[in-house]
Amino acid sequence: MSDNGGVPSPTPPDGPTPPDGPTTPATPDVPEALDPTVLRPRLPSPLCQVEDERFTRRGVRLLLKRDDLIHPELIGNKWRKLAPNLRAAAGRTVVTFGGAYSNHLRATAAAGRLLGLTTVGVVRGQELADRPLNPSLTRCAADGMRLHFVDRSTYRRKGEPETLAALLRSVGAEDAYVVPEGGSNSLAVRGCRELGAELRGHGGVDVAALACGTGGTLAGLAAGLASDQRALGIPVLKGGFLGSDISALQEAAFGGRRGTWSLDDRFHFGGYARTTPELDTFAADFEQRHGLPVERLYVAKMLYGLVTLVEEGAFTRGTTVAAVITGAPL
Repeated sequence: MSDNGGVPSPTPPDGPTPPDGPTTPATPDVPEALDPTVLRPRLPSPLCQVEDERFTRRGVRLLLKRDDLIHPELIGNKWRKLAPNLRAAAGRTVVTFGGAYSNHLRATAAAGRLLGLTTVGVVRGQELADRPLNPSLTRCAADGMRLHFVDRSTYRRKGEPETLAALLRSVGAEDAYVVPEGGSNSLAVRGCRELGAELRGHGGVDVAALACGTGGTLAGLAAGLASDQRALGIPVLKGGFLGSDISALQEAAFGGRRGTWSLDDRFHFGGYARTTPELDTFAADFEQRHGLPVERLYVAKMLYGLVTLVEEGAFTRGTTVAAVITGAPL
């Protein structure tokens, strides 16, 4: 199998990234060993066309933006969000947050091991402390992340200054660099703007679609797209709150709303870390059709949503849709 996961080779770019594309925010001097660029990310990530009759019969072209190939351990949007934050950490302990199946916790732990950074993961659910670690948290621990379990009420209040200060004291890391849940902050959003810049004019993309957890990747993606392109987010959590969160992230990163973006909340399949037999069947079929390992908690929901939308006639004939593959199966 090729390093493109069995899909066709990347379509060649139509031109260079525009000169007004994003740059990495200025940060303190960081020793080379702590600079994430020494990990040799594959950027820009490949853009591959796939033939899928569910799209072609509607006159819609499907591309896959293979962000899952950026780095074997800092996969997809996790690289784009973490890299600027790891520079800003400047060697300090990194404390971050997530649930028991958090891709963000796994990526942060891997970055800590590879860069020699101390990492602490504050995990939602005190009850998990007395149970065997699941495969995701096992991977975090193996990569050297210190796991600290908290009750769900405290976890919900982690953004309050007093609660955060108490959490940092409890893990002995008062001077740590704090990365929010999912890695979504203004640095991360500006880092994800490069994803949109990579899709400007490349392959004639009209719509860039991706699964959304905390919304930081969509906030940056939309800001990097051209004015005639739009971003479509498929939230994997239920609740309908993500739109306001994305607006707030863009306000923090850019001073206001940027780009054209929208959300379709119908495809969360019960909420985060939840799947159904229907979704599993769909993902297995997509894998067989295209030789692409499909991550279930994010990517499968996004692809399912796109197939549903194209069958509903949501995209006019001649539309090119780029589906951003933000992760890989554990």
